[in-house]
Amino acid sequence: MSALRFLAGATAFNTLAKQGLKSEHFTQLLAASGGPKWLGIAGLDKYLFSEFFKNRQTPLYTLGASSGAWRLACLAQQDPFAAYGRLEDFYIGQRYDSMPTPQEVSAQVKGVVQGILGASGGSELVNNTHIHSHLVVCRGKHLNRLTAKLPLAAGLAMTAATNLLSRRSLGWHFERVVFSQQAVVSPFLQLNDLPSQQAELTEANVDAVMLATGSIPLLLAPVPQIEGVADGQYYDGGITDYHFDLPLSHATGLTLYPHFYPTISPGWFDKSLKWRQGRANYHNALVLAPTAEFVASLPFGKIPDREDFKQLDTAQRMQYWRTAVALSERLAEEFAEVVAKGNVLERLERF
Repeated sequence: MSALRFLAGATAFNTLAKQGLKSEHFTQLLAASGGPKWLGIAGLDKYLFSEFFKNRQTPLYTLGASSGAWRLACLAQQDPFAAYGRLEDFYIGQRYDSMPTPQEVSAQVKGVVQGILGASGGSELVNNTHIHSHLVVCRGKHLNRLTAKLPLAAGLAMTAATNLLSRRSLGWHFERVVFSQQAVVSPFLQLNDLPSQQAELTEANVDAVMLATGSIPLLLAPVPQIEGVADGQYYDGGITDYHFDLPLSHATGLTLYPHFYPTISPGWFDKSLKWRQGRANYHNALVLAPTAEFVASLPFGKIPDREDFKQLDTAQRMQYWRTAVALSERLAEEFAEVVAKGNVLERLERF
């Protein structure tokens, strides 16, 4: 039984079929929002970050939102494997023994961010000369810039309603802000599908950006101040870019996307919109996703998600999540085997 799918867009399919699966083919790396879902592919992440892209000497442009940004922050540190281990420990170690307030959740998530970065991780990320990190944050507009529960809920409802008609309407309600080292040739500096602002990622603001990109509206408090941009209410980057559906035809090289689903929901409000699936912009991408059989083999027959906080007690949730992480090593083993054997063509599927 295969655990891992290799889903390739047309350009990626042709390149990989002719030249094989090699790290140098990839110049972009994506990591999606999705709460704890990343735990189901953690083993694959760790192999990619610590082995497949080990000793990278050419630029790799990474783009992440929410927990995806946290994952990619590990790659940009000097010891990605150790950083990822801290991410697992601090993320799984969250403890909510009663219904917490958004401020209480934010306090714990701030601890997760500090755990990921450690003493020097923020500096290592910002100053990495080969891994060029891009972290997505959303600034609330109109009702979504208000912090009281009822106005914010109304603002989110209006966002969802207009998004039904057009994804571009998100720009009325939120502004995408991309924090990066602003490398001149970055493919993520030319985003025009939604209103977007580019901002510099610095040692002074990296902690706040990391917290903001994971601040889910109504569940966490927004981040009101980030150095380098105007004050506002900054929220989870997954609002605009849940799984990403970005025009990257101008990008050189291929895009690698380790993902927990074989489908793409562009924004947070598209999750239930089955007709709005991103595919057209993935012609140059290889999406790595667990098979349905692998997911069925996990405890409860699913990958972890935020509902686990409600449906399981803390001990049960922690055990479940650590088991999912351990089982995800199968994904890494399969990927490594394909690289070693050079038989990726046998595994490629059209995306």
